[in-house]
Amino acid sequence: MRQASGLRQRDRARSARGSPVNGLGAILAVVIFSVAFFLIATERVHRVAVVLGAAGLMVALRLVPGDDVFYSEHAGIDWGVIFLLLGMMIIVGVIKQTGVFEFLGIWAGKRSRGRPYRLFVLLMIITAVASPFLDNVTTVMLVAPVTMAICQKLDLAAAPYLIAEALASNIGGAATLIGDPPNIIIGRRAGLSFNDFILHMTPIVVVLFVLFVLMARVMFRRAFVHHPDRAEAVMRLNGRDEIKDPALLARCLVVLALVMVGFALHHVLHLEPSVIALLGAGLMVLVSGVKASEYLAEVEWSTLVFFMGLFVMVGGLVETGVIDRIGEWAVGAVGDNYFLAASALIFGSAGLGAFFDNIPYVATMAPVVEELVAPAPDAGTGQALWWAFALGADLGGNGTAVAASANVVVLGVAAQNGQPISFWQFTRYGIVTTLVTVTTAWAYVWLRYF
Repeated sequence: MRQASGLRQRDRARSARGSPVNGLGAILAVVIFSVAFFLIATERVHRVAVVLGAAGLMVALRLVPGDDVFYSEHAGIDWGVIFLLLGMMIIVGVIKQTGVFEFLGIWAGKRSRGRPYRLFVLLMIITAVASPFLDNVTTVMLVAPVTMAICQKLDLAAAPYLIAEALASNIGGAATLIGDPPNIIIGRRAGLSFNDFILHMTPIVVVLFVLFVLMARVMFRRAFVHHPDRAEAVMRLNGRDEIKDPALLARCLVVLALVMVGFALHHVLHLEPSVIALLGAGLMVLVSGVKASEYLAEVEWSTLVFFMGLFVMVGGLVETGVIDRIGEWAVGAVGDNYFLAASALIFGSAGLGAFFDNIPYVATMAPVVEELVAPAPDAGTGQALWWAFALGADLGGNGTAVAASANVVVLGVAAQNGQPISFWQFTRYGIVTTLVTVTTAWAYVWLRYF
């Protein structure tokens, strides 16, 4: 019965995504995606130009039908992600006009007494604690400007701090249903609640974060250069002097609080996070009176366009059946060995998730996981496969600079502030972090469920 149900679910999912065109189409899609990823990794061509060119080829060669680019849930642009980012960028752009980020930067600098590693750990803790509740993309948008402000005052290179915050946000965001966009997709598909994520994901995330803090002391050791004169200067600063308009800040914080409550209750409100972000952005603009030219200048348009092209690139792999064939191979390989299936999901998702943005990856592979779960002998075993999938996808988001939305946002913030982070500068830290955290998470899945 369960096997038949799983096959029906698979057929419905494939029907919703579209049928493979032919072998040549699949080959072309893989070649275009591979060349594009190579160009992004080597930075020989600007990443936005690469994804636009690759997306254009996918459509021109009819690997992705033209209408699907704009309307397909599985093979087109995920407008939910785009508008979530746009709304939060506008919110951050308005808040930035109050001077609060400079205030928080001075506060963090004084709390750490200007010691680079103390500051590093403080910013990572803030990021990791906020990510499970605000979602990791929102968190890095809020923390990155603070980081840029304090690093400038302490004469520190901001890149290591921003990279570490993106990595910490992907780890911390895995803890809850709303902390990382892939978790929302998995929770909806598997029927897992907010409390389920707290019970099963949070314990291992706490362990992984502590492990990452210890690893970071070694990985980023060259960045911890103390400048006593700069530290003393920061200690003499009064952060309140940076607040340009206290009344405006108060209004903005009220709106931000409402947005955060909306994110936490979006299932109850029956509103998508993207809608909440746009409503919050509109309300923020209304209550602030800030000029459009000021807050729109803070929107990272290149990041939004990059995501649009990336979604279409992945859509080409979906429409031509490449992802389906990977799923079929996985199902055939693991059979009824559920620990092997869990291991394949956690390591396979981490590996593939390092090359695809984990949001479209999870949306595409979730039906495959359903097929693996359907014949499971009990609900506990089935859930174990979903947790393995979630851990692999979330932690695999640290694998490369384009593997998670938070990573792309951080690269955009750094470039916008004149301190660009290269693909490999990010990825060399991300790969090590992914290998260690995914292996530890795999041991957790084995000990707890098998």
